[in-house]
Amino acid sequence: LNAVDENAIGKMFGVLVVENSDKEIGYLCAFSGKLNDNSLPEKFVPPVFNMRTQGSFYIEGENELNKINQKIGELKNDENYLSIKKSFKILQQNIEEDLAKQRQKMTQKRKVRKEKKKILVEELSLQDFRKVEKKLTQESYNDQFFYKELNEYYQGKLQKEKIKLDVFENELKSLKKERKEKSNYLQQTLFSKYAFLNQQKEAKNLLDIFDNPNIKPPAGSGECAAPKLLQYAFSNDLKPICMAEFWWGISPNSAVRKHKNFYPACQGRCKPILGHMLNGIVLEENKMVAHLQTEKELDVLYEDEEIIIVNKPAEFLSVPGKEIKDSALTRIKEQYPNATGSMLVHRLDMSTSGILVFTKTAEANKFMQGQFINRTIRKRYVALLDGNIIENEGTISLPLRLDVDDRPKQLVDFQNGKSATTNWKVINRKNNKTLIHFYPITGRTHQLRVHAAHKDGINSPIIGDDLYGNKARRLHLHAEFIEFLHPKSKEKVSFKIPATF
Repeated sequence: LNAVDENAIGKMFGVLVVENSDKEIGYLCAFSGKLNDNSLPEKFVPPVFNMRTQGSFYIEGENELNKINQKIGELKNDENYLSIKKSFKILQQNIEEDLAKQRQKMTQKRKVRKEKKKILVEELSLQDFRKVEKKLTQESYNDQFFYKELNEYYQGKLQKEKIKLDVFENELKSLKKERKEKSNYLQQTLFSKYAFLNQQKEAKNLLDIFDNPNIKPPAGSGECAAPKLLQYAFSNDLKPICMAEFWWGISPNSAVRKHKNFYPACQGRCKPILGHMLNGIVLEENKMVAHLQTEKELDVLYEDEEIIIVNKPAEFLSVPGKEIKDSALTRIKEQYPNATGSMLVHRLDMSTSGILVFTKTAEANKFMQGQFINRTIRKRYVALLDGNIIENEGTISLPLRLDVDDRPKQLVDFQNGKSATTNWKVINRKNNKTLIHFYPITGRTHQLRVHAAHKDGINSPIIGDDLYGNKARRLHLHAEFIEFLHPKSKEKVSFKIPATF
């Protein structure tokens, strides 16, 4: 490998075990996305649709878009355009400043006239005061008339310059419109070319699969390893047996991807496609849903007239989900039917165990919510990380946002993410595992899980994290301590529930 290859971001690879008509077992392999040199290595299955075939509509369309982009670039850098644009901006700024000065003068003169009236009404006779008042009113009209005339003069001057500028702006606007139309047509045509088979050899393209005029197929749909593998299998009469996808190489800057770790197919791009491709194939039971449906104990550790403190078990929802209605909130509402207002104060991830706070009255809920919003509540989590952490403590600040193509995962995004800060401290190290305390300053979704696993965080996932690490018996993350002002007494109270790991 050369230096460029050694620093390149890794890729997702997939392997599909298949059976042919003679009952012989073999395997197929694929990679997600494309290679930088657009090559199609023989050891991997081909793409569902090769958009880069010599002379294809896509290459021709790309060439047309490149020509338009070149024209736009040349126009944006045209010396005449830049000069006129600069002159127009300076003129506009000078006019705004001068008109602002005129308004300021008018305001000052208005104040002077008002003060003058106050004085003269006491000194002059009514007849003389009326004369002076009439004169001052005329001065006001004159000022307004002058401002109106000045504004009209400036607008006319500005309009002459704008006509010169619009010659360039309109051409740019026309080119951008043409680019958008050609790009949309190219994209729609491309979506129609990606046709996916299922076991019955029924073909559906991306437009049919994402059958919603308000939702476009996400970028890269059909380029993931799983659809490529199934497409090749069905095209060649091979029966799928089992499949796995894994990451190989350096982690990307946004998502959490660990070298040699296995990952499920993404929700946004692959789930709708695989829904069609796997139609008619008997699949294993969704163990996560089955596990969630098992009865779990929800222990109430403390209650008074205002608050309820419960110990939520791992793999149990804080609030009802789409498929599973059983949750901590559902149980508490059933147990306390006379409670008023929204009982929910905060949430824990489904996989996280530990302290949850509920309220019995609307007033108490509002008071508690205020403490969470103002970040005056002290919280501490305990987690067991996969690896021996060298540092003893630290602070992680990595902004997070939802990965819209792979819900519910979160991405690190310094442009569009919400600020997320976590303090942490090592408690113990043993058997290449590290027990730590997390002190979250903010409360973003999956904050502790991403901050632990991300390469720019601690770079060691929490044990049992099936989203950002490796699956185990459970996620080893527990909300063990909380301190806040009691909604009635306004005194500090704290609660602690030790972790069971």
